Amino acid sequence: MAKSLPVLFRSALYAFRGGFLIRPFVIALTLGAAGAVLSSLEEQTPAIGSFVPEVLFPSHADPQVAQAILTDIATSIMTVVAIVFAILLMTLTLASTQFSPRILISFIRDRVTQWTLGVFLGTFCYCIAALPAARSLPYPFVPVATVMGAMLLAPVCVGWLIYFIHHISNAISVNHIVDRIRRETELVIDEVMPDQRRPLQLDEAVGAFPEKLEFLIASRQSGYIRVVDIERLRSLANAYRVCLRLERRVGHFVPEGVTLMKVSRGDRITEERALQLLAAIDIGPARTMQQDVEFGIVQIVDIALRAISPAVNDPTTAISCVDQLSCILIRWVGRAPPRRYFYDPPHVLRVVIPRINFNGLLDLAFEQIRHYSVADAAVSLRLMRALGDIASTAGEPTIRLRLLDRGKQLIAGCAGHLQEGDLERLRQRLSVLESGIAMEDQI
Repeated sequence: MAKSLPVLFRSALYAFRGGFLIRPFVIALTLGAAGAVLSSLEEQTPAIGSFVPEVLFPSHADPQVAQAILTDIATSIMTVVAIVFAILLMTLTLASTQFSPRILISFIRDRVTQWTLGVFLGTFCYCIAALPAARSLPYPFVPVATVMGAMLLAPVCVGWLIYFIHHISNAISVNHIVDRIRRETELVIDEVMPDQRRPLQLDEAVGAFPEKLEFLIASRQSGYIRVVDIERLRSLANAYRVCLRLERRVGHFVPEGVTLMKVSRGDRITEERALQLLAAIDIGPARTMQQDVEFGIVQIVDIALRAISPAVNDPTTAISCVDQLSCILIRWVGRAPPRRYFYDPPHVLRVVIPRINFNGLLDLAFEQIRHYSVADAAVSLRLMRALGDIASTAGEPTIRLRLLDRGKQLIAGCAGHLQEGDLERLRQRLSVLESGIAMEDQI
């Protein structure tokens, strides 16, 4: 099923920013072209080589020396690439086993890793592209400036390798992993919810369709909803004079043949028009961070659950995950809820997009951790503190009351699993949460 151009462009841009092949390929192609162009220019204008001092490159007239230098640099670079990335893949395998297989997406999107691969492959391509210019027949020619460029790229690769080893040693630390996921999730929130929440802001008014949604459009493929082009759906709905509602939100799995959207006036929806509507939705085999806020939270929760499992028993990692989850929820409550109802013209409801609310997001972030940490005092105390931090930044009384209810559920779940002293500390933090909410209500 062909996708619309905006969806294709967005997916291509996301792949360019985060793909493990596109950026290294562009860097390697650029350096390879530089080697070919520079050697060709030097052959057409031999005076270029005279700018290189003989102290740096004495063999201006010996093409065999140039060939040996280019060949040695190319072979050594490929050897280093093979060894380094074999070790990297083994490290990522161990990290995915210990933390979560979904964190591999973050490593693949890491720009330092992409630039490392691109610089090393680019140096190899540069040497290979310049190698044919160094020849003995029909007349000897040495691309001095081009070889000098390869000799400069070699120490650059050595320095970059040292930096890459330092970077990857930090990147596999669980604190850096969780922090990176949190920052990526906050960027998604900024895109999906760009407006700041106003004091006592009312929820979006529930819209009503002028006609009954009776026509079902099934998905033509199985996969996860990764991107929904809302503007495209709204313009198509207006052009076809129909109304529609998506049945699954971004991040949900849709099997082939299952209803993806309901549309009014089925007599106006031909097969071609149905395909146009489906083309505004990008479905793929894996979830991405393009519009999926929940996916970032799921990754952090996975790491926390593994950390508090009896096989690992690492409450410190779980506490770090709770801290980062609280930052994400604080960012969420500080933004106006994402729109669900879209009109065109202003008085006609055209499209309804399902969204997760704060209550669902709170359950997604903390409920599983709360359930499996009822016997862990440290994690439970940090959960209570996180609820207090979120409540201190929430301006709506309804959100603060939901957080207070979660605090009471936390203590109720821990009763019978923790010692009385730990339960008392939880009650003290709950009282702080209650007093903070009471003071905010009085203000």
